[in-house]
Amino acid sequence: MRRAVGRLVPLLLVVVMVPVGLWGVAQAQAPKTLVIAIGADQTGLDPQTVENNESGFIMSTIYDSIVNYKPGSSLVGPGLAEKWEVSPDGLVYTFHFRHGVRFHDGTPMNARTVAQDVDRAINPQNPCYVLARKGVDTYDDFTYGSVKDGSVVKMDVLSDDTLRFTLPTPNAPFLSSVAMIWQGIVSPAATKQYNCDAGQHPVGTGPFKFVEAVRADHVTVDANPEYWGGRPKVDRIIFQVVPESATRMLKLERNEAQILADVPPSDYPRVTGNGALKLYQQPGLTILGVALSNEAGPFKDKRVRQAMNYAVDKDAINKGLYGGATTASQGMPPVLWGYNKSVAPYPYDAAKAQALLKEAGFPSGFTADMMVYGNPRGYNPVGGAKLGEAVQGYLQKVGINVKITQYEWGAYLDKIRHTPWEGFAISGWSGDNGDPDNFLGDLFEWDTAAGKARTNNNSRHHNPEYDRLMVQGRQVADQARRAQIYEQANKILHDDAPWIFMNHTNQVRAARATVRGFLLNPLQMFFHMEQVSLQ
Repeated sequence: MRRAVGRLVPLLLVVVMVPVGLWGVAQAQAPKTLVIAIGADQTGLDPQTVENNESGFIMSTIYDSIVNYKPGSSLVGPGLAEKWEVSPDGLVYTFHFRHGVRFHDGTPMNARTVAQDVDRAINPQNPCYVLARKGVDTYDDFTYGSVKDGSVVKMDVLSDDTLRFTLPTPNAPFLSSVAMIWQGIVSPAATKQYNCDAGQHPVGTGPFKFVEAVRADHVTVDANPEYWGGRPKVDRIIFQVVPESATRMLKLERNEAQILADVPPSDYPRVTGNGALKLYQQPGLTILGVALSNEAGPFKDKRVRQAMNYAVDKDAINKGLYGGATTASQGMPPVLWGYNKSVAPYPYDAAKAQALLKEAGFPSGFTADMMVYGNPRGYNPVGGAKLGEAVQGYLQKVGINVKITQYEWGAYLDKIRHTPWEGFAISGWSGDNGDPDNFLGDLFEWDTAAGKARTNNNSRHHNPEYDRLMVQGRQVADQARRAQIYEQANKILHDDAPWIFMNHTNQVRAARATVRGFLLNPLQMFFHMEQVSLQ
């Protein structure tokens, strides 16, 4: 998943205002070449095996899903399937596919080839069965169910253009989950050609075709002239990896990049004060916090976790670092239904924190490690290191001595998701499908069947009552009832304090004023880029 393709080319300095690096960047000024500056490299481009925004940014231009999100929305609309029916009991989903669509390698797209790709998500006998691979991050079991606990869907190809899924129990988020970029449909021929590992050889049906990936430098995609949604209005998109926020901003001002994927709040005035630039903002489906090792060290005691929340002045940090982001109190953003308005953030109260630490047996505090990353995230535009330093200062005041270690983004994900760790870790999330379960389930649920935390439950939070509510919420079709369930779950989560709950940020991007047709999507991906043009 993380093997590099192509030669490694270091970023070069700009001389006399002309980029002199790789040939793709040198063409950033070309009329129909769009450069998007991103803060970290992708870790793989096979939708079923990755879960991080940078990979998603790129994949959202390469792949379609069975159904897609409507432009600028998290509402589900047609994708590879033009229409679909759902049975009254919510168990049977029947999809009818478009005619004449081909994957970028020429393979016909139909119900049979789609089924071949989905089969590696649900069939343990498939030689490319994703859940049998080690070290991958996947939504397959979340979307299509688990063989281990008997929840996996049954799939039937009814004809060349009709595919049916039968669920063993109702799964309210199913349709929205099928639309996620993490369920983008890959050419089965490509999966076979690359021995089940097409992570750096992506082949989809989307508006842009993969050209090349140069590790730590860029990914290039070219327009798909036969795209079923219409030929893209730009000929090429280059996703250029630029870790430093100051360098990204300079590139935008110099027109060496036309869109910035992440913008720190300190740069907002710089964008709005420049007539050649435009700032895009909308309420974000985001959450940011500091995960605590719920199953290791002092943090096994809920009182210690609560003390950490009292010890940090979140309002001050959110004002100083995040331009007034909304202080968090629970496991999901307030723009989603199911948010519990009666649950208030932990107030800053150092004395309360010290009292709880004393009660838990740590009157003099303790020493702990903190893992951070340097690059920006959609939910953390200033990067993990700056937040870590701010939190470190407050914790020191109540006797917690924090040692900070910074990791490269890919290494950070591997460590926090796949290896035991103890202490603090900067953590956060950007919504994938617009459903509360995507926050509360992904980030804080225990996988009972597997006997371990779900992939993104980095804190290893484990509360059987909470987990019961997560299962119940998926099996209820009525949204009002689901909202009540999630409100109850959020109250439990606040009390459990698996994280230091920090904030919810707006989604913010910057672009040249010459970029037309660009829409933010609540899920932060670069969907519908075929509609974007350069004037």
